[in-house]
Amino acid sequence: MPSGPGHDVGQMTVMPSVRRGRRGDAVELAQLINRAYQIEASFLDGERTNPDEVARLADAGHFVVLERGDGSLGAAVYVRAEGRRGFFGMLSVAPDLQNLGLGRRLVAVAEALCAAMGCTEMALEVINLREELPPWYRRLGYREVGIAPYVHRPPKKPCHFILMEKQLVS
Repeated sequence: MPSGPGHDVGQMTVMPSVRRGRRGDAVELAQLINRAYQIEASFLDGERTNPDEVARLADAGHFVVLERGDGSLGAAVYVRAEGRRGFFGMLSVAPDLQNLGLGRRLVAVAEALCAAMGCTEMALEVINLREELPPWYRRLGYREVGIAPYVHRPPKKPCHFILMEKQLVS
């Protein structure tokens, strides 16, 4: 539904281009991530992240963001490369912008960014209690390769990470 420089979503516009997150985005990025991950409140305590963690992660990798027409953040993903292996996480889309393909778009950008840095594979981890996520990532070409302990926020229910990866086309 093109309209002007962005895509209209109700009364909000999502800009068509992405940009790298800046250190000054840390507070707004943390707020966006926490809103997007609110769905996990039924099985995890506390917020998903905070501005200090976002700033530390930005120093080790990159946040790629999509802005709304008003300049606020509408979606984001954290990306880093470690040798031939790229990683992404904290894929976050504002609740009012979900189901519009923005997450899929940011995954494609993360993959392209890592491929440009010489990565030949991408990796991610999803918490097993988010049962909708592994099938979604499988549709994007990811496959499950193992599990790992969940070591972040205090869980209200037993949980673990599902490790997934994808070979990047060179």
